Amino acid sequence: MNIGGTLIAGPAAQPLTGSLTVPGDKSMSHRAVMLASLARGETCIRGFLPGEDCLATAQMFVDMGVTIDWLNADKTALRVHGCGLHGLRAPAAVLDAGNSGTCVRLMTGVLAGQSFAATMTGDASLRKRPMRRVVDPVRRMGATVSGRDDGNLLPITIQGGQLKAIDFASPVASAQVKSCVLLAGLYADGTTTVREPRPTRDHTERMLPLFGQPVVVAEDGCIALTPTGELTAPAGDVVIPADPSSAAFFAIAASILPGSSLCLPAIGINPRRDGWRRILMAMGADLLVQQGQAIGEEPVADVTVRHRRLHGVHVSSDDVPDAIDEFPILFVAAALADGEFVLRGAEELRVKESDRIATMAEALRALGVCLQERPDGVVIQGQRRLRGHAVVDAHGDHRIAMAMAVAAQMADGEVEIRNAAAINTSFPGFVELAQACGMNVRWAEQGS
Repeated sequence: MNIGGTLIAGPAAQPLTGSLTVPGDKSMSHRAVMLASLARGETCIRGFLPGEDCLATAQMFVDMGVTIDWLNADKTALRVHGCGLHGLRAPAAVLDAGNSGTCVRLMTGVLAGQSFAATMTGDASLRKRPMRRVVDPVRRMGATVSGRDDGNLLPITIQGGQLKAIDFASPVASAQVKSCVLLAGLYADGTTTVREPRPTRDHTERMLPLFGQPVVVAEDGCIALTPTGELTAPAGDVVIPADPSSAAFFAIAASILPGSSLCLPAIGINPRRDGWRRILMAMGADLLVQQGQAIGEEPVADVTVRHRRLHGVHVSSDDVPDAIDEFPILFVAAALADGEFVLRGAEELRVKESDRIATMAEALRALGVCLQERPDGVVIQGQRRLRGHAVVDAHGDHRIAMAMAVAAQMADGEVEIRNAAAINTSFPGFVELAQACGMNVRWAEQGS
């Protein structure tokens, strides 16, 4: 996908040192602005991620009548004047989710309960991603959905209505699907339950009670929501922890670069988001975790990472859903580890912003890595250094672009990473933060 933006990265001239504060969690930022918009009263959110994905979610609610006041210039703090579950207005134009699958899939649940019709679209990448996984359950609940490929591809139009509760067994382990159904359940006429094939990130279940909506999670993992009829703004601020997905890039950079020692404060360590750290520790990484006081319902910790030679592992199936967004950067760790790294059961990587298995395989091979693609994963043979003086294509995928910028730190020459502008969707300050800790990376237009 030709979206522009070229990074020039590596090789690193020095170890990574210091302390880096990464931006707020993207998943929680989406959910916080959604629930605040649907609540009665004013909610102040701090630590919001001002990436394009989260701003697209905020703009959707503005387009439907919600007032949002930005409290600082960098848009990490905002006050949302909620309009209640039934206070949204029909938008005057098509709602644009940009590149954000989280935005469009969760908003499918919100729009399913409205009294009006709304159309959502996205960029070229998002228009290729499957939506039937969220369209099917809201149709069962009573919403009408139309669109390309019978609603599987954007743009889709959702005509909301009175919804009925369902007992939904999700065919895929997806927090987006689960959250869509739970958000639609806020408008249903009984108790909505969701059963997952494997546990997924639980930010929605943790955050809903902050807005006065109980959620019951049974011992067998079944999630049940009986709607109270309204959401209420919390008395205190909603604070977003630092994003573990963003932290993973720097943690792995410090792990692979000799002499590095890097501190990453206040990182979210929710077990359903902590798979990357468990995998990295299984690979022999030197990680010191000092747990801090919880932020809201979310556990956090200061994580200090020091360089240590890594080794390959067979990734546990239990860790796959908890690390699904971090596998591009974990592939980089694997490429610079001793021995063989084997991943299975990660077919979900094929339907992200890009086919992340194929895109990372292409990019790593350009740097001399020996690997084998599988339908649901990859086998990577680790090595000591990577080949430089290469050109790779991020295919408009933010996590591919950042992962390859980290890989280039251990290359024998500069690496040109094309179509990297999508970094702004999730981590707009990535390059500046990387430079601050010693990484050799710049936008091509910045020059040498």
